[in-house]
Amino acid sequence: MNWIFFPKTNPLPNELLETVKVFEEVANQIDSTKNDTNALRLASDKVLHILEPGLTEIGFKVEKSKKAKDKVRIPVLFGDKSSEQLAFEADAYNKDSKIVIEVEAGRAVTNYQFLKDLFQASMMVETDYLVLAVRQLYNKRNDYEVVSKFLDAIYLTKKVKLDLKGVLLVGY
Repeated sequence: MNWIFFPKTNPLPNELLETVKVFEEVANQIDSTKNDTNALRLASDKVLHILEPGLTEIGFKVEKSKKAKDKVRIPVLFGDKSSEQLAFEADAYNKDSKIVIEVEAGRAVTNYQFLKDLFQASMMVETDYLVLAVRQLYNKRNDYEVVSKFLDAIYLTKKVKLDLKGVLLVGY
């Protein structure tokens, strides 16, 4: 398992240490370098299911299923009488530490899902950090490396302003 925190000028914040440990504890079960064939490849929901007990233990609300009642919704915009006008769904969220987690598998780079995750996390209220988990290996391509280069460009060029304190990229 690999991980890197952006902006690279900052060390990993303490709020994210426990989250890294959860990924490290299950690294052998979710290691994409050992399951890159169609028969063995884990879907993102399966990876999230493996992470769920550890994330719940450290205070995350985790998506249980695709049913509306089991999803994790984070508000973006409020209307009359402070009613929720717009919200985005996340794989996991810790309101106390203001961390949102998105776990991606094949679509991370193929469909640029990581960019959508980044954009949405930037707009969510009470969200300071995005943990973006992507496969290290997908169809013989290193998605972790590809996403890392994109995040490098975003933070180095400073052309895109994100309303986040940082992004933790995890390569599983």
